[in-house]
Amino acid sequence: MDNETDWRLASDWYSPTRLHDSPVKYDFPGDRFIPNRSLMDLDQAHGTLTNTTVARPTHTKSSIEYRKSLSNLTLNAEGRPFQMLVFRGSPKSSRKLSPMIDETRCCNNETLTCRPLRRFPKGEARILDAPRISHDYYLNVIDWGKTNLLAAALDRKLYLWNANTCKVELVSEASEGDYLASVNWSENGEVVAAGYSCSKIHLYDAESLHLVRLLEGQRGRVGSIAWNGHTLTCGSSSGAIINHDVRVRNSQVCRVKVHKGEVSGLKWSAAGSMLASGANDTRVYLWDACKMSANHHVYRFDHHCAAVKALAWCPHDYNVLASGGGLDDGNIKLWNTQKGTCTSSTETKSQICGLQWNRHHKELLSGHGYGYECQNQLCLWKYPSMSRIGESANATSRVLHLTQSPDGLTVASAGEDEALRFWNVFGPAAPGNSRMSYLESLLSLKTSAIR
Repeated sequence: MDNETDWRLASDWYSPTRLHDSPVKYDFPGDRFIPNRSLMDLDQAHGTLTNTTVARPTHTKSSIEYRKSLSNLTLNAEGRPFQMLVFRGSPKSSRKLSPMIDETRCCNNETLTCRPLRRFPKGEARILDAPRISHDYYLNVIDWGKTNLLAAALDRKLYLWNANTCKVELVSEASEGDYLASVNWSENGEVVAAGYSCSKIHLYDAESLHLVRLLEGQRGRVGSIAWNGHTLTCGSSSGAIINHDVRVRNSQVCRVKVHKGEVSGLKWSAAGSMLASGANDTRVYLWDACKMSANHHVYRFDHHCAAVKALAWCPHDYNVLASGGGLDDGNIKLWNTQKGTCTSSTETKSQICGLQWNRHHKELLSGHGYGYECQNQLCLWKYPSMSRIGESANATSRVLHLTQSPDGLTVASAGEDEALRFWNVFGPAAPGNSRMSYLESLLSLKTSAIR
């Protein structure tokens, strides 16, 4: 064999055509086989692994044909066809279902249903006193920042609680007749914004605890605030939404007014391209960040029949928004923000005061007030089926406010009982999720090698 042939074989060792082109005879042991991928749809396989919202297909015609073809082309040492071994781990008679499986699977036309492993915690991990915290449904008075500082507005006073040291510091105190209506941390956790009933907005430095900026221009109390980079979006009881660029002297860069009632909910998407707003007029508006200055909204949702305060963007599907209605509505709705359609509506029969997505599992947590079924409770829902996983014990007062720790493991709730309760409800990624990531990576590598 000449040098040119040696080089070709060495450089093309993993090529699918190597066995056909090589002049060398290879003796494979009986447990080796040459797969035939002519009937495999790798794009469909990758989509099935990565998209859990799509039901797993049963044995289709193409999959049956592929199994038959694979069985005929797989040879043992004697040249006779044999069935491929399936990774079962143990004989069928002694096999047990894994407790990590939490969905229905189809295998050999048999449906296997397993209980979900996830459970709601039996009680709070910590309780802190929060005297004089607001009992107003339309306000947003707690927020947990990236640096693990929790800001809490207790009537006229703004406090910071350090989750690492458990130290509490007083930031500011409003004058008589004024009170805090909203707080929100900047994305880097260095500045906390506070909205007041007298229409002012204060920006405080988290390290020095000093006032660094005063923003004006609103009318009525500022009950909702949301950061998007250097832009601070504020909603007031007048129904107006104002964007402030905190880097410039004249900070007001955009003002829109389409809501007919107090703006009680504002949430920017993770990419910062879309803003969702909810108000006392029962409507939800979607705004494109590039087109807000023209007072042009992308969609208007009229499906709720009560005030909308609870808004949350899904971390698993970037184009999914969750919204919750007030007492006369009591529905959690999921929206496809690309098509402008409602994809799911779950009736809770109680006031929805807050929504928080679990970043480690496909779950949604809701906080409730007045009602019948979920009254004064926290409820955990499986996404996208929206089946209830569990709930907290019945409380005597409404759960009005929700916020999430920066690591996404703990949720803090506050309500009319004037207490901050910390729940370890969002656990870390389960082994099943790690296993799925491994399968996705393996499939990606195989796909790249084939192409």
